[in-house]
Amino acid sequence: MPTIPHDATIPDSALARSITEFIRDTETELLFNHSSRVYHFGALAGVQRQLKFDRELLYAGAMFHDIGLMPSHSSRDQRFEVDGAHAARDFLRSHGIPEEDAYTVWTAIALHTTPGVPEHMHPVVALVTAGVEMDVLGLTYDRYSDELREAVVKAFPRTPNFKEDIIQAFYDGIKHKPDTTFGNVKADVIADKEPHFHRGNFCSVIRGSHWHA
Repeated sequence: MPTIPHDATIPDSALARSITEFIRDTETELLFNHSSRVYHFGALAGVQRQLKFDRELLYAGAMFHDIGLMPSHSSRDQRFEVDGAHAARDFLRSHGIPEEDAYTVWTAIALHTTPGVPEHMHPVVALVTAGVEMDVLGLTYDRYSDELREAVVKAFPRTPNFKEDIIQAFYDGIKHKPDTTFGNVKADVIADKEPHFHRGNFCSVIRGSHWHA
């Protein structure tokens, strides 16, 4: 039976257990399993890249990264990524985690849908995005052996129709505030589900400003 290397397993700590319990009680099974896979794929990427990273902080970032999609943690006018970042930081503060570490997790979650930036930042920031890009987009699929992919999916299964299920979950979590998707990849989700959606346009904002020239 394939196994996940120890360096990429979930930390055996009181904080990690509290995170697991909180997310399991708050998110859908779809998002809980997805977030768990994001952690493992991110941790495996860290091992492959020989990065030094704190598994507890990476676990917090991975597990909280989509909590902003849940009604209980969704604001009316903030990006869902920011909602999730706030929730994670508040949780970590309440468990005595230093502000610097809590802010690292905040940043990892806030930037996980901003391609091309996280990979150049703190390892926890980089690896949360790496895990997301693997599990949702499959961008680094071939960098993981069949055995490793099988081990992660066996532990935290993908639904039979995961690709469409996760798109629907994204839409359900942001459809009430489409303007928050301006300038990020989630605008594609709204456009996919609402054919008549009119995207915000960066150039139009520039041309429509109060400046005369």
